[in-house]
Amino acid sequence: MKEKDYNLELIRFLSFFLVIVIHVTNYFCRAYGSVSDGEYLFSLVLDTAARVSVPSFFMISGALLLGRDEPLAKHGKRFFRFFTALAVWSVVYYVWNICYMKSSYDLQDILYEPVEAHLWYLYAMIPIYLVLPFFQIMCRHMSMKLERVFLLITTAAVLFNYILWMLGWEAYYDLPLVGDRIYSWYVFVGYYIYKYRHHIRLSQRAAAVICVLSMAASFGITLGVTVASGEHFEGALTYASPFVAISAVTFFLFVLRIRKSHFYPKENVKKIIDLFCGCSFGIYLIHILFLDNYKKYVEPQDLSAFIAVPALTIGIALVSLLCVWVMRKTKIGRKIT
Repeated sequence: MKEKDYNLELIRFLSFFLVIVIHVTNYFCRAYGSVSDGEYLFSLVLDTAARVSVPSFFMISGALLLGRDEPLAKHGKRFFRFFTALAVWSVVYYVWNICYMKSSYDLQDILYEPVEAHLWYLYAMIPIYLVLPFFQIMCRHMSMKLERVFLLITTAAVLFNYILWMLGWEAYYDLPLVGDRIYSWYVFVGYYIYKYRHHIRLSQRAAAVICVLSMAASFGITLGVTVASGEHFEGALTYASPFVAISAVTFFLFVLRIRKSHFYPKENVKKIIDLFCGCSFGIYLIHILFLDNYKKYVEPQDLSAFIAVPALTIGIALVSLLCVWVMRKTKIGRKIT
């Protein structure tokens, strides 16, 4: 059995915490005008920095899966697992939202709109898993030169799509394998960086500086438009944003090359990373239940973001971990987490 790559596991460990940070800080960022300027700025800084997380999950998938030679049966099991998780958690959140949160949802929209917003990740991954066997074959048989050209073409395509989106336009045809979204691009970039991490001519210091500068650009654009419009602006924080993409890619590269790509934690730290990473998918799926419960009873201005954001992030992560750990003791629980 192949030994775990703990550089990738460290990225996964950090990313699942940062996903919770995004959802918590969004609650305060979207309350711009109702919370103090200091609380808004604090939340926005964390929200901006945490945006590297979701792209990192796509890149981890690319690093681990592209280029592999796997039987179709394994692809079928992987696809079925994600589809089962989507179906089960859609039912869970439908009942939760209708019966507890008292919100409305038309089941006829389920093909176009997730029952709960964060389930969009499964909507994005399922189509990728459908074409993954063919994507793997393509990557296995491309030379470094072809892979570099493919990276350049797809990068130009996602940048073009983002510019059109900002202008309110849409391309008549989308580039095959990439489409009108950036998620397949992240999967390929993860594979490319992982494969050529020792050949990429970018130092660790340069990667860190570029990452921070890109985050600063996202933060500055968001703050400027928000102040000018009087309403929280999220256009510069989307995963298709060039600055979010650059910060995510450089973050991924930086962590991947920690200790020259041979990061191996001490035994007690390793156990913590293994525990959280083993439950990370389930934590992602379940944590919104606890955040929704908080939002149902507490308004953003009721408790300072300086207290609420770290307390909620840590509390939700630990409670979600406990629930998923218990669920994974059963066969059904393991299938849906």
